[in-house]
Amino acid sequence: MPGLIRRSDIDEVRARVNIADIVGDYVALKTAGVGSMKGLCPFHDERSPSFHVRPQVGRYHCFGCGEDGDIFTFLQRMDHMTFTEAVERMAARVGYELRYEDGGQAASEHGNRARILAANQAAAEFFAAQLGTPEAEPGRVFLGERGFDPAAAQHFGVGFAPKSYTALGTHLRTLGYTDEELVTAGLLGQGDRGVYDRFRGRLIWPIRDVTGQTLGFGARKLLDDDQGPKYLNTPETPVYHKSSVLYGLDLAKRDISRGRQVVLVEGYTDVMACHLAGVTTAVATCGTSFGVDHIKVVRRMLGDIDNVNTRGLGEVIFTFDPDEAGQKAASRAFGEEQRFAAQTFVAVAPDGLDPCDLRLKRGDDAVRRLVQTKKPMFEFMVRRVLDAHDLDTVEGRTAALRAAAPVVAGIRDQALTVGYVRMLARWLGTDPTEVGRAVASASRSKPEQGTAAPSRESGDAESAEHQPTGPSMHDLGGDLTTRLEKDALMAMLQHPEAVDAALAQRATTVAFATESLAVVMTGVAASMDAWNTPAWLDRVIGEVPLQFATLVKELGVAPLPVKDDSRLPGYCRGVVSELIDRDLVRRKSELLGSLQRIEGDPERSRELQRELMNVEQERRQLREESFQ
Repeated sequence: MPGLIRRSDIDEVRARVNIADIVGDYVALKTAGVGSMKGLCPFHDERSPSFHVRPQVGRYHCFGCGEDGDIFTFLQRMDHMTFTEAVERMAARVGYELRYEDGGQAASEHGNRARILAANQAAAEFFAAQLGTPEAEPGRVFLGERGFDPAAAQHFGVGFAPKSYTALGTHLRTLGYTDEELVTAGLLGQGDRGVYDRFRGRLIWPIRDVTGQTLGFGARKLLDDDQGPKYLNTPETPVYHKSSVLYGLDLAKRDISRGRQVVLVEGYTDVMACHLAGVTTAVATCGTSFGVDHIKVVRRMLGDIDNVNTRGLGEVIFTFDPDEAGQKAASRAFGEEQRFAAQTFVAVAPDGLDPCDLRLKRGDDAVRRLVQTKKPMFEFMVRRVLDAHDLDTVEGRTAALRAAAPVVAGIRDQALTVGYVRMLARWLGTDPTEVGRAVASASRSKPEQGTAAPSRESGDAESAEHQPTGPSMHDLGGDLTTRLEKDALMAMLQHPEAVDAALAQRATTVAFATESLAVVMTGVAASMDAWNTPAWLDRVIGEVPLQFATLVKELGVAPLPVKDDSRLPGYCRGVVSELIDRDLVRRKSELLGSLQRIEGDPERSRELQRELMNVEQERRQLREESFQ
């Protein structure tokens, strides 16, 4: 049949292409043994990698969803192209000239997707050339006023669409493209009087996929008589899907994968500013909010794997404007935060400047500092919730606690909850125990949409079989800090009668270094109203997450390092006091460091001095009580 690629040429192209190089444009791959690489499957949503690539064999296989094939199958599935188009793309990549049966022509000349991509590339070259014309002066002024020189425009492929209804269409027709193809590509519009150029009198940004192919365009209004929206994007086409494209990803993908960081900004000029300032992991959505499909793309680039060894290693940094639209964007991003295994952060520039304006007014260093001074997403959201309430009134603080507790309860890493409980208590000026109870209550009420969690009191075999496994004392390290934290908890859990309730209350505010023990202390803090009662240990067991119940039980029965009963009360008070003293020493060190860094702020200096005096006074009081 005319147009068919010869089988021998298909085999030759397959042999010349390294499948790992191509798949690596879409998925962050890591070595998984001799001759094998793995990453997150691009064909289904997963949190642990089950997608394996064997370069020597030239094939991939996903043990999660069963997807399997060679490089051509991969491209067909990922980019929705035909087999012939996939072969031709790879042949062009390796510089191999294909031969067709019976002297036929390349089938892709009639392939819809390939023709659209080729038309987009031709349009991008046309727009870029137009930026140097006299008519494009408003576009050059726009770029110059934002700190972008011609070299920057060339690097990002920025162009200009003439103020004409026919300029682009006429040019592309001379290259052999039909009106039907150009309308399908979103380059031309269809009206009552015929076809017309969709983009007119606007600055143009090409939007590319990870391989550098132009999928569509974003166009910014420049002229006062332009009645259209401020930004106009390519409509949905066979190759352009706004819910899954990210501007700048073709330039950022390597550094995202290497540094395991992605910075999400809100506009094309923000991406340009970040990259030129050295933040080369910045990308932006294109005319839509950041959603689930974008997350899948980002996770594949990050290698965002959810397992104990890699959880939290990557960074997803959101930048938001302080206006109402930016706040809504922050809420949407927070709603999807759980989909990342990586840590999520928020970066808000001083005075609410976006990265482009920040670079223009304060320079490249300010953009880099914006990213470096990011705040955890949960801290940002808790503060945002609190800002909506009047914390000067009891009613306002109570309402704020009710609103903020579910936010803290939503933290995946249970160990981090301890710090946020204390932080929320400090911001509210409320007892940490009260905050801990509110967070624990919110955590227990979370599983409303799924199956109810199994009861801890159930003794049937099925419940025990499905009880989640968690840490035990055997998993704890043997360093001095871990031993102190463990011993103090054992003393408090086993002999509450030997430790004064006020001393125990103070111990619940200590910052723990061992994550699993920090979770146990959170349970202690939430159970203080049952201190030194027969229900004490059971109450703590009931307050911690289910997978930590075994650890609490072990701490509640493990032998204490005391030789005889007469020394037990003194030992218990002493080890808890030592835990508190260590925390006070840490606090003193932080205050001294802050004091050294202060310049020209006498009021803040006096405040820190007072805090230092309070810390020293508490340490003296603690030592005096220990000897009583």
